[in-house]
Amino acid sequence: MRALVTGATGFVGPRLLRLLDDPVVLTRRPERARDAIGTLASRIHAWDPMQGPPPAEAFDGIDTVFHLAGESVAEGRWNAAQKARIRDSRVVGTRHLVQGIAALDTRPATLVSASAVGYYGDRGDAELTETAPPAKDFLAGVCVEWEAEAMAAEASGVRVVTARTGIALGAGGGALGRMLTPFKMGAGGPLGNGKQWMPWIHVADLASLYMHAATTPSLRGPMNAVAPNPVRNSEFTKALAAAVGRPALVPVPYFGLRLAFGEFAQVLFHSQRVLPKVALESGFSFRYPGITEALAEIMGTKATAA
Repeated sequence: MRALVTGATGFVGPRLLRLLDDPVVLTRRPERARDAIGTLASRIHAWDPMQGPPPAEAFDGIDTVFHLAGESVAEGRWNAAQKARIRDSRVVGTRHLVQGIAALDTRPATLVSASAVGYYGDRGDAELTETAPPAKDFLAGVCVEWEAEAMAAEASGVRVVTARTGIALGAGGGALGRMLTPFKMGAGGPLGNGKQWMPWIHVADLASLYMHAATTPSLRGPMNAVAPNPVRNSEFTKALAAAVGRPALVPVPYFGLRLAFGEFAQVLFHSQRVLPKVALESGFSFRYPGITEALAEIMGTKATAA
């Protein structure tokens, strides 16, 4: 596989690069990317997703594109400008990428484009596979448009998989990096009543699942990139507290997170019981299917039975 990767300097990107042979990277800041990923990429090309298609030479010899780029949904308060950046970084950026692919004389065979479980919105206890309809909120609307722009590459003969990714857990950052400090101080706790379902995935499984999507020709369209055992927020809280050896008893109220995060706080309380039906039926094997094993590996502790 000769692959090109966008969003390579994010939390998942370097893990994916390590699974590839001499990948090519597209990035807005090549010098910063070289400092971040070192020799994990053979070539780095400058590309601003908001300004137009990538340079054609970046695709020389490329047969697979992994598109992970996008503005973080958890950075800053959700005012109108920030919501526009979140949407445009995904929708417009993906549109420009697909336009660049369409203009090539020799096109890559496969595009694996990130999406998100935000597609489903707040769905209570309903089991959500890839055929579940989208919600009507802001993030769901972004995901619908984002996936549509990626799927447009099919008109150019490219196989497209849109990976609806859950909360990626791993050492060195990401969502877990934000959670660890209060939990280590004994100040962690469930969000509200803790009954909401959390769709999560170990970052190692996520990188492997992207590879699985790229190397499994039968896969097309949406694929839930989540572990096969979603947990309620209260279960996750208990498992994380055990992993760090601290109590986590005091619930975190919605109004406190609303003050801290604004509208984004609503997303933290969404219940999404997302299941990776497509991944499992296509033969993918999760290395970390359970939250206890996943957190134990991340925290460097020995897994114990839940």
